[in-house]
Amino acid sequence: MNRSVFLYSNDLLNYRFNADHPFNQVRLKLTLDLLKSLGAINDEQIIPPRAASDEELLLIHDPGYIQAVKLAGKGELAEDKAENYGLGTEDTPIFPQMHEASSLLVGGALTAVDYVMEGKADHALHLGGGLHHGFRGKASGFCIYNDSSVAIKYLREKYNARVLYVDTDAHHGDGVQWAFYDDPDVCTLSIHETGRYLFPGTGNVNERGHSHGYGYSFNIPVDAFTEDESWLNAYRASFKEVVEFFKPDVIFTQNGADAHYLDPLTHLSATMRIYKEIPKLAHELAHQYCNGKWIAVGGGGYDLWRVVPRAWAHIWMEMTENSNCCGALPDEWVKEWQEKAPVPLPTAWEDPANLYAPIPRKSEITEKNLNTLEKALYPLRSRA
Repeated sequence: MNRSVFLYSNDLLNYRFNADHPFNQVRLKLTLDLLKSLGAINDEQIIPPRAASDEELLLIHDPGYIQAVKLAGKGELAEDKAENYGLGTEDTPIFPQMHEASSLLVGGALTAVDYVMEGKADHALHLGGGLHHGFRGKASGFCIYNDSSVAIKYLREKYNARVLYVDTDAHHGDGVQWAFYDDPDVCTLSIHETGRYLFPGTGNVNERGHSHGYGYSFNIPVDAFTEDESWLNAYRASFKEVVEFFKPDVIFTQNGADAHYLDPLTHLSATMRIYKEIPKLAHELAHQYCNGKWIAVGGGGYDLWRVVPRAWAHIWMEMTENSNCCGALPDEWVKEWQEKAPVPLPTAWEDPANLYAPIPRKSEITEKNLNTLEKALYPLRSRA
C-alpha cells in the first residue's frame, strides 16, 4: 500500500478562466515537476482523478445551478441568468467546458476521500481542489463547484465520519463554513486575513455555528501584515485545542498558499517557514487522533512561480516523511521553468532573510492577534 497518494492528471489544467486571470492551474504542474526533479514521487503514487457525477454534485449544489454551469460552458446561458448564478463575472468568467473541468476537480477530492477511507492510503493530496468559496447555487471567488464541501458531505453520507476541516488560505473558507454551519459532525477552523479589507469579508470570531452546529465553527481573522511567529502561534494553538475538543475521524485541510508576503492578492507577511510547519502539525495530529487519516487539497496562491510550488511541495514531502526540503532547489527545475516565468525563480527552499523591510506595527499586530485567538478559543478554554 502507498501510504500517500497524489491526485493529478493534465486534464486538471483545463480549469482555466482566461490568460489574464490570477487563478492558473499551471502551478499544479510546477509543483509536480519540482517533486519529480527531487525524486520525491513515483508514478505509482500519482492517481488520476475521476469526474464527480451529477448525483455527487447534488450533495451540495442546487440542480438549477448545475444545469446553468453546463449551459454556460456550451455558450447557451443568457447573460442575465448567468449573473444570478455568479457566472460571467470578473472573478468567475465563463469558459468552454466549465462543467467538465469543475466536475473533475470535485471528483479528485472524492477519489482522495475513497483512497483514505477505504484504507488504500493514509494520506491523499489533491492540489487541484480547495475551491472553498463556491455556494449551493452560486459561483464565487474563482470557485464554480465547491469540491471541499462536496467531499465533506460525501464523507458524512458514505462513511459516517466526523470531519475536522482546517483552512489556512488567506481568504476565509466561507462556502465550506456555511454548508455545515448547523452540522455538529463537521467542525470548521479557518485562519485567514481579517475580512476588513479582503474578500469575502466574512470569518469573524463570532461566527460560531447555528442550531445543533453552534460551537463547531472557529474563525481566527489575523491582522493585515501578520508575520510568521504570530501566524504560527494562532495556527498551532487553535488546531491543537480544536482537534482535542472535536476528536474527528478524519482531518481535511485546505492549503491555500496566499498568506505569503509575495502574494499579489493579500496583505499578510508570512514566509516559506509557515508552509513547512502547516503540514507538519496536520500530519502529527492526524496520526494522534485519526489513525493517520488526512486529506489535503490546494486552494488560493497567486504567486504561481516563486511561492506556490515550494509551499505545496512541502505538503507532499511531509506526507511521505521526506526531509530533503532545505537548501538549494534542483537546478534542472529552475532552468526548465525560468524561461517561462515572468519573474526570477527562487533557487532555495527558504526565503531570504531580507524578503521584506521590518513591519513597523509588529508588536501591535502580535497583541491584536493574541486577543483574537483568545476570543476565538474562549468557549473551549472556559470549559477547562
